[in-house]
Amino acid sequence: MTACRTPALLAWSGGKDAAWTLHVLHRRDDVEVVGLLTTVTEDYGRVSMQGIRRSVLHAQAQATGLPLIEAMIPARCTNDDYERAMTAALARATQRWPGLRTMAFGDLFLEDIRAYRVQNLARIGWDVLTPLFGSDTATLAREMIESGLRAHLCCVDTQQLDASFAGHAFDTGLLDALPAGVDPCGENGEFHTCVSAGPMFDAPLALAQGDTELRDGRFAFTDYALADVPT
Repeated sequence: MTACRTPALLAWSGGKDAAWTLHVLHRRDDVEVVGLLTTVTEDYGRVSMQGIRRSVLHAQAQATGLPLIEAMIPARCTNDDYERAMTAALARATQRWPGLRTMAFGDLFLEDIRAYRVQNLARIGWDVLTPLFGSDTATLAREMIESGLRAHLCCVDTQQLDASFAGHAFDTGLLDALPAGVDPCGENGEFHTCVSAGPMFDAPLALAQGDTELRDGRFAFTDYALADVPT
């Protein structure tokens, strides 16, 4: 860890907001991201909420050049389950990086979620960093795209957005097509993304788009796999 820079662990979902947070923090001279932390649903072997395969997750981490810590949670995860998994993962992180006490998140404007993170992590002596918080999401979305960030919608909440958007590229065409009331960054949970390229990666990932299926009668998940790995 570089002297005079605060070491931070980044909550990595595999989506655009986490990726952009990494890019923003890379450009700061007061913070050093030392690793990524991802919650993985152990029953499915996929990133929680995004549904991204672990093989893709690991390829993303490799492309960032940062080590990855996985916090395993059950499919029917309670707050207690989540907090236990996070506490254990953070304990492993502090063993690896003594002095590490800051966790960064890609939160944009949901104050209640940010407050939950701050309160929950303060219990174990950790600080929360949210460098994107308060951003204008319409401007931010276009800045991401213009920077070369490439992502696709891997999960759509069909109660907020039509299932036909699942698998759509996160591009200007998508932003122009989103119905009124849908946040351009999906901050209200309208959609989640899987990142394959951007200024935070050493090299782009080649991903193959698979099938889209409806789960829990609500969420349309589009599968992505590494293009050179059999599905």
